[in-house]
Amino acid sequence: MLDKSPNKPAVNVPNDLAAFWMPFTANRAFKKAPRLLAGAEGMHYITTDGRKLIDAAAGMWCTNAGHGRKEIAAAIGNMAQTLDYAPPFQFGIPQAFELASRIADLAPKGLDQVFFCNSGSEAADTALKIALGYHQISGNGSRTRLIGRERGYHGVGFGGTSVGGIVNNRKMFGSLLAGVDHLSATYNREKQAFSKGEPEWGAEIADELERLVNLHGANTIAAVIVEPMAGSTGVLPAPKGYLKRLREITQKHGILLIFDEVITGFGRLGFAFAAERYGVLPDMITFAKGVTNGAAPMGGVIVRDTIHDAFMTGPDYAVELCHGYTYSAHPLACAAGLATLDIYRDEKLFERANKLEAKFADAVMSLRGEPNVVDIRTVGLTAGIDLTANKEGPGKRGFECLNKAFHDHDMMIRVAGDTIALTPPLIVSEDQVGEIVEKVGKVIRAVA
Repeated sequence: MLDKSPNKPAVNVPNDLAAFWMPFTANRAFKKAPRLLAGAEGMHYITTDGRKLIDAAAGMWCTNAGHGRKEIAAAIGNMAQTLDYAPPFQFGIPQAFELASRIADLAPKGLDQVFFCNSGSEAADTALKIALGYHQISGNGSRTRLIGRERGYHGVGFGGTSVGGIVNNRKMFGSLLAGVDHLSATYNREKQAFSKGEPEWGAEIADELERLVNLHGANTIAAVIVEPMAGSTGVLPAPKGYLKRLREITQKHGILLIFDEVITGFGRLGFAFAAERYGVLPDMITFAKGVTNGAAPMGGVIVRDTIHDAFMTGPDYAVELCHGYTYSAHPLACAAGLATLDIYRDEKLFERANKLEAKFADAVMSLRGEPNVVDIRTVGLTAGIDLTANKEGPGKRGFECLNKAFHDHDMMIRVAGDTIALTPPLIVSEDQVGEIVEKVGKVIRAVA
């Protein structure tokens, strides 16, 4: 905004916060006590007043290789000077084909085709559309029903919101898509509290899909979409055997299974994709976030070759899938993605996360006795710490933790209601894990 006061030159006013309607933010509270970031390097953000914040959230589950990676910045800069934009419809760039090949190589065998978009939300909607289109061209046009899961998060498109199961994300927007149902959430505090890794109890929850098949008829169900670890709702790891059981039931009834790995992809659980960790081959995997280390918007869907090949019929000059985005496989995002995958490979960050998982879990579990802590869950380099709601209502204690961490303890965390989510970059050291846990303990005590 410009200050046009009488007798003053027009100057930029950088601290005018009025015009920006911020996403997923308590705007009024934020603008009273802003949390403004000006820079980032390694494991830290730098605030506008020069403080260094340890990043316990990898930005927003994105910066798995840490911040300020010069290799990625150089790749983006070089590409911007060489090719700023190329239309993805009917034209292509070499970097898109190279990146698709490298992502397919990281995915489980059989998942060989990559469709690019720009975010996790677009990836979820893309996967759902591919599922519907696949059944249509395969002569199973009655398969239109989509199944999500309570407490699931699949972005904010109409498709992803419809199959998602976070109440506040749904309730303002009416009936959303028709023909959608939900499985139960996989979390039961009474039987799973303070679990390290995959809870022992809960595989049988997958059997609820049989109930939905009996209710609707298998020949009406196109796909089931789940997160191997539900992240945005507060870190809910899949119980042992749950995903394999879900795969068995979907295969039995001819239903496609989609893993939403927007959060779990690219090393968060110690593997390139959680599908590898759990030994399950889904029909599609969605990805985003870590593919470019958060340095450029990109998402996508990795698709079984059998699904892809079903579309490759008819005249070879005809468009097989009428879907895509202006910025699909954007040159700058492709450059960022290739540089990011180089870092993951050269620094063995997926393997590093795997080796650090047990020590990370032990450190976070040391918070078990802190005030108002009612559960802690860990899997990979991820943890969820549930706190009791305070007398002012659900979410207030979590919001106070967010503010205290930023303003008083030089730390960035994520919160989901009254759950603290810890998801540091995969470059985090054991000493930094200790620092994060120590600071989280101070935050928890400060809001007791």
